[in-house]
Amino acid sequence: MAKSADTKCYVYLDGRIIGAVKDGSAFAKEIRKNRRAGLISGEVNVAFIRKLNEVHINADRGRARKPYIIVEHGKSKLTDELKQKLANKEIDFNYMIRRGVIEYLDAEEEENALAALEESEITPKTTHLEIDPASIFGLTVNASVFMEFNSVGRHSIALNFSKQSQGLYAINFNSRYDPRAFLLYYPQIPIVNSLAYRTLGLSRHPSGQNFVVALSTYYGYNMKDAVVLNKSAVDRGLGRSIFYRTYGDEERRYPGGQQDHLRIPPATTDGYLGEHAYAKLSDDGIVEVGTQVDEGDVLIGKVSPPRFLEEQTSFGVGEEKSRDNSVSLRAGEEGVVDDVMLSETTGATKIVKVRIRSVKIPEVGDKFASRQAQKGVVALILNQEDMPFSKDGIVPDLLLNPHSLPSRMTMGHMLEMLGAKAGSLQGTYIDGTPFSKRGSERINEYGHVLEGYGFDRFGDEELYDGRSGRKFNAKIFTGVVYYNKLLHMVSLKLQVRSRGPVQILTHQPTEGKPRRGGLKFGEMERDALVGHGASLSLKERMLDQSDKAEIWICKNDGDVGYYDYIKNVPVCQLCRGNNLERVEISYAFKLLLDEIKSMHILPKVLLKSE
Repeated sequence: MAKSADTKCYVYLDGRIIGAVKDGSAFAKEIRKNRRAGLISGEVNVAFIRKLNEVHINADRGRARKPYIIVEHGKSKLTDELKQKLANKEIDFNYMIRRGVIEYLDAEEEENALAALEESEITPKTTHLEIDPASIFGLTVNASVFMEFNSVGRHSIALNFSKQSQGLYAINFNSRYDPRAFLLYYPQIPIVNSLAYRTLGLSRHPSGQNFVVALSTYYGYNMKDAVVLNKSAVDRGLGRSIFYRTYGDEERRYPGGQQDHLRIPPATTDGYLGEHAYAKLSDDGIVEVGTQVDEGDVLIGKVSPPRFLEEQTSFGVGEEKSRDNSVSLRAGEEGVVDDVMLSETTGATKIVKVRIRSVKIPEVGDKFASRQAQKGVVALILNQEDMPFSKDGIVPDLLLNPHSLPSRMTMGHMLEMLGAKAGSLQGTYIDGTPFSKRGSERINEYGHVLEGYGFDRFGDEELYDGRSGRKFNAKIFTGVVYYNKLLHMVSLKLQVRSRGPVQILTHQPTEGKPRRGGLKFGEMERDALVGHGASLSLKERMLDQSDKAEIWICKNDGDVGYYDYIKNVPVCQLCRGNNLERVEISYAFKLLLDEIKSMHILPKVLLKSE
């Protein structure tokens, strides 16, 4: 233990102080030496934090750790002899961990390490060597291609898009009743894929299609992120998908022996929706497979007991009342009943699930994205004869604005266009594993293939304008890119409202598409109208079309009064006077006054003459 307080280096084990040492760096080295010799567990990690003069030892579970090859005296401990034995399967990965060739480091110990990407980069200060340069990325980034040529910020964006992409999410989709499911009609394996993609077997669940893409503007239709699609390609099935939504209900039991019943509600039921709403139900109160349904149509008819106890009639007999508790198709949706499942819960109550199928054909407003985080919304679906075409009659499926690439520094997108074009001509898959080759090597390799098939080595092609037939003055970079259709589709977001339901509490329009809500007019929209000085538009939006309320304010004491329709005069509750003025305010403000009163504070509204 250290004698002087100034030289103390505290040692923490899983965040708790267990003692102090004189030299923290030497102490950490000693622990690593013993770990590599197998004297202590390989699960232990140690880090010397020089700024704080502390040693942190971590042996707790749940740490993310990564394997590295150990470097000693400027040489990798993974020798050619060990590599040969590994190739011959004489030894395995665990053997090298036990022999101190490979060790796992956690995030804290990595701060003490200097890792080289390749063996040629090892210097006398190097402590570790990456097993593979691609391992600096996570598993999900490695499943994409050419990510080392993109800006770091694009990686997380690309991963978000991969989570949102439509594809073959499960092979047994016909037997599943997921709340929401998106299924691509013709999913394809990407022409350019990576080692991680192949190892994980992601080709069994593809989530996109290989698009022929030209980097070109089109009469301003693909400004910013917008893209132009080929209508004939869409008609052939490009980006076409199915959307499944499952509706379910059960016959619940209630205290007192009452329970729900699945059937067509009789006309005497409270909340009866009208005969037309139940027209598509069969005798058992459930819609049949293959029925075309629209918003508002009842899918599962259900009758529930009343929420409160029944009232006694004059003869002292309880009247049997019931209320309609049916399941209807959500607002703004339509489709075909794909399947119906009848089952029982663990409590032996009947349960029903109805799966609705709707076909989603790409339309203006649908979102597409490449694996390089180049997202775009369809702005125009153009007839094939109006699209640009090459001398061989090749028409692109998608036109992407060339300004999208340099500003976002996604050079991997251009490399994928080149590589997939070479792969499609050769009829082979291209390996796009990060760090497996240098960029110049890849360009030369793909360029050589393209030249062999009579194309420009850099992917440029002479295209002709489909409208005028004239050749473009510039050569257009054309290739193949793997695009994902994302689940953000305009048909699932489109909502329109003139009048509709309002919230009981605030009297403001409801929120959200399923509740037939209004479009949100937020603070920033308000600021825009304030900035323009459009005060009448602002009043119309925030008051007239929202929660306008007319209330009576007493001129004497500023309290809210009411109108007595019997005496035909307004009355103040405080002074019982009749000197009140009718004022237009937002109902939310009136609610605020009421809530302040509930806290025993009396707010007063002072009126001024105009």
